[in-house]
Amino acid sequence: MAELTVGTRRFDTATTRRSPFFEFLHRLFREKPLGAFGAVVCVVFLFTGIFAELIAPYGYNEMNPIDRLKAPSITYWLGTDQIGRDVFSRIVHGARTSLIIGFSAAFISILISTFIGVTTGFFRGKFDMIVQRMVDAWMSFPDLVVVIVAVSVFGPGMWQVILVLSLLYGIAGSRIVRSAVLTVKENDYVRAAESIGVSVPRILFRHILPNIMAPLIVLFTTRLAAVILVEAALSFLGLGVPPPAPSWGGMLSFEGRSYMFQAPWLAIMPGLAITIVVYNINMFGDAMRDLLDPRMRGFGGKKKTGQF
Repeated sequence: MAELTVGTRRFDTATTRRSPFFEFLHRLFREKPLGAFGAVVCVVFLFTGIFAELIAPYGYNEMNPIDRLKAPSITYWLGTDQIGRDVFSRIVHGARTSLIIGFSAAFISILISTFIGVTTGFFRGKFDMIVQRMVDAWMSFPDLVVVIVAVSVFGPGMWQVILVLSLLYGIAGSRIVRSAVLTVKENDYVRAAESIGVSVPRILFRHILPNIMAPLIVLFTTRLAAVILVEAALSFLGLGVPPPAPSWGGMLSFEGRSYMFQAPWLAIMPGLAITIVVYNINMFGDAMRDLLDPRMRGFGGKKKTGQF
């Protein structure tokens, strides 16, 4: 191992040269190749949604009735739909819809989960009991039924879907955050801060929140995949983003079901897009969970079991 001597101090050049971010990437590609591939797919999905206008060769509602139901070719990479719109361009613009809804709903749900989980886990007592019983009541209802009823009341639309999914996953996810807060709260440094009279906001922002960032990051990735999947289901049922705005679930609903046998690419391509994105986000989230867990460090991402 190379060492660098400066004055009377020695530095390990291998550790000083690599930042924590690159150290994480190194471990990700070395220990979790499937998770690394998922991370690459997530980055591609992110850039596709951001630069949809530059990537898509046609507008998402640009049609040419003469070329309706054309099979995949050099001109139309993934074929055309029943009114002559390019399927590839609609899938690319649909990635933007999924990106906006997915990241917005996942981020807001994390904020809700953090607020409920941190306050109930830190203060405990009757406040914790009352709030958690309300969370139990909320979680007793099936997720899809709650979403369908709420969207039916508020009406279909992008921001309505974001609001409903944020509340749905935010309240349910508070349980995970609360359990992490209960674990951190029992550490000696939190008890020491309380014993010397440190204010509650300072304890929460300096000691509690930084030490629950790992489960929050993993929770964000799982919520992102779940939101994309539920949004596709809502659009499939006609309760998501209204047409003509492209949505992967909406493309499966009308075009895919009606012309499945005449033009199978109308159902296969949006279905593949949903499957690939959701699967790889989950794989990336699982890899991050293993890499950010301090109990699994040093074992190549695997826990030792049955060894002493």
